[in-house]
Amino acid sequence: MAFKEKFLTVPPPIEVAGRRIKRYHVTADPAGIAPGVEKAAYAILPELLPEPDGTPPATFVVLHRGNDDGAYLNAYSWVWDNVLHYRNAAAGQPVLGCPDRDPGHFVLPDRPWIGCVWELTPMRHERDAWVRHMLTPEVPDIEAYLADTLPEGTTGDRT
Repeated sequence: MAFKEKFLTVPPPIEVAGRRIKRYHVTADPAGIAPGVEKAAYAILPELLPEPDGTPPATFVVLHRGNDDGAYLNAYSWVWDNVLHYRNAAAGQPVLGCPDRDPGHFVLPDRPWIGCVWELTPMRHERDAWVRHMLTPEVPDIEAYLADTLPEGTTGDRT
């Protein structure tokens, strides 16, 4: 199979369990992620979030709908001021321990994987945005951080 970039969309931030969540969606389908899959993914999100530790409660997620039955939710939460806490959920992918091929039946896999090539696109941007808005200024600006996202387009090179 030849490699193809996927579509990247950026829904507005949400708040879950007291954390501000920036969102990225990745899919090969230009129509986006099905509402049922999105709803199921965000229903399990609270289980992926760390306890508060004094760091401004911010997370970015990548919800990826695979080309097969798989769906993946990666949650990257800022902790200890400058560290990313990671947890994920998967659906429809038996190799990851999913009980069926339903892309809306999310479970917590036990693999230490942090994301595939399409899901990793936001990581560099988010690192730089955290430094720019939260670590460099004398007064951190969480609103500026939340507003600073990758532009919609594809998961391709963003340098």
